Amino acid sequence: MFRSPDTGLPHDFFVLDGNDWVNVVPLTKGNAVVLIHQFRAGTRNVTLEIPGGSVETGESALAAAKRELREETGYVSRRWTRIGVVDPNPAIQTNRCTTYLAEGCTRAGDPAPDGSEELSVELHPASSIDTLVRSGRIRHALVLAAFHWFRLHRATR
Repeated sequence: MFRSPDTGLPHDFFVLDGNDWVNVVPLTKGNAVVLIHQFRAGTRNVTLEIPGGSVETGESALAAAKRELREETGYVSRRWTRIGVVDPNPAIQTNRCTTYLAEGCTRAGDPAPDGSEELSVELHPASSIDTLVRSGRIRHALVLAAFHWFRLHRATR
């Protein structure tokens, strides 16, 4: 139960308290974005998205971003920039999602996904992201937020 900060009246709310998340916009030296296809149980569909996941307890967001990129794609990067943070759903969630840009990504091996993840990797020119969004191929809200941060970052360079 929470009390309204304005009226002091009590209200019942459902709140999900979970670990923070990370998203990675991975760019290769050739300016391609490393994307993954991943099954999502909520929509019962395979989505096209960027790598990302949960920040484990005691882990920094940057360490989680590096781990998720390697696990989900097999790619690594030496150049990391934090480009934005969002509250995924402040109505019911306490966590945050931090987006990192990983530049100069190179393939270091095969993906090593968690046991419940079934992933495939594909590369798309960074210039094709708007088309992928407009066509509905990319619909994941946090991925759209990450690409918003990416565009803002690119606009200020």
